[in-house]
Amino acid sequence: MTLSLSTSTISSAFLRSTGAIAIAMLYTALTFGAALTPTAAEARTSSAYYTAELSAPAKEARTIIRGVVWYCKDTTCRAKKSNSRPINTCKRLSNKMGEVTSFTAKGEALAEEKLAKCNS
Repeated sequence: MTLSLSTSTISSAFLRSTGAIAIAMLYTALTFGAALTPTAAEARTSSAYYTAELSAPAKEARTIIRGVVWYCKDTTCRAKKSNSRPINTCKRLSNKMGEVTSFTAKGEALAEEKLAKCNS
């Protein structure tokens, strides 16, 4: 008995299995991405590294300053951690949003003299 397979049969089977694998990998990547991506509400509240109180209510609910996304409601603004020192982050916020009356980074309040520098 002789087994003969043509090259078109082999390449057709290979393409079907490769396509199925590619679709399965894409589906897996999309479902993991959707499962692990925080919702907008989580991004605004649960993982805030910086919290700032402004002297006047913020004009915008969401502001991006040098790559840091700030979520503000009334006079309170929150953001995730940046690569800058807290004093620099505070200064940038103050320059764009106005006077900062208090600023905390990871729950630690900025000292009064640094807060004064932040607003200068």
